[in-house]
Amino acid sequence: MTESVQVLRGGRARTYVIAEEHEDGSLLLAPEPVPVVPHDAGPADDRRAAPVAISEGAAILEVRDLTVAYGPRRAVDSISFDIRRGEIFGLLGPNGAGKTSTLSAIEGLVKPRAGTILLDGIDSRRHPNAARARMGVQLQATSFQSELKIREIVRLYAGLYGVELSGEQITEGLRVIGLEGEAHKPFKQLSGGQQQRLSLFIAIVHDPALLLLDEPTAGLDPQSRRQLWSRIENIRQEGGSILLTTHSMEEAQAVCDRVAIIDNGTLLTTETPRDLIDKHKDDPRVREVAHGNVTLEDVFIGLTGSEIRD
Repeated sequence: MTESVQVLRGGRARTYVIAEEHEDGSLLLAPEPVPVVPHDAGPADDRRAAPVAISEGAAILEVRDLTVAYGPRRAVDSISFDIRRGEIFGLLGPNGAGKTSTLSAIEGLVKPRAGTILLDGIDSRRHPNAARARMGVQLQATSFQSELKIREIVRLYAGLYGVELSGEQITEGLRVIGLEGEAHKPFKQLSGGQQQRLSLFIAIVHDPALLLLDEPTAGLDPQSRRQLWSRIENIRQEGGSILLTTHSMEEAQAVCDRVAIIDNGTLLTTETPRDLIDKHKDDPRVREVAHGNVTLEDVFIGLTGSEIRD
């Protein structure tokens, strides 16, 4: 089966087939051919590429038997999970549990020792550039060029994604995230919350199939945190899918549709926050650390231990 990718140009999505992939990871794309259909063919014989009906539970990301190792040490040991379309999925774990290595493998920053990663149907190990073009990433700490003005940063990074934005589109985008009045300020003059909102805007400027958020609200005040999550929820309502890492169990319980808990490179469980609490609320390890009603944090500590990790 021929793999295809969508490329955004001038605000329009065009479909191309992957004709060749070179050793350096670059791709040779060709326009997707349109089949010729006989005029007398009835509906049953229509072989044109019709829109694909995606079921509500269809996965945008499939991770199967993923193993990441650094020398003899396995940071991630044969884990498997999937993220559904339109889902906010939380990847939770203590420090050193394997979260960063898992994210790095999905982003294509480290080469897995084994396993398969499919992003929107694209094998990220076989076609890393095509997979990366389908994801957006917002890191915990954002380091845009400090002297560049906000409008310049937006135009620069949109161009890197192959998206051409007019001045009016940039102004409107900044208005939506509450930064229209800061458009001509250098990045270094933005507050932490403003920097995170800008980072999120740039991460989705190319309309990615999957958005990866690494501790997106760390260090933000409650108002900035609520505002950021309101924007993220809007992304989900517009059909976006989100993979989130956070150390805030309260946040994960409030915003995630499902969570996976990883520890020592092994996936312990994948459930909705509510189901996870119901499943483990009577576990002695959880009852020991709970104070009143059992929370996701109580379950997390019960399953991973109360020892402080470096």
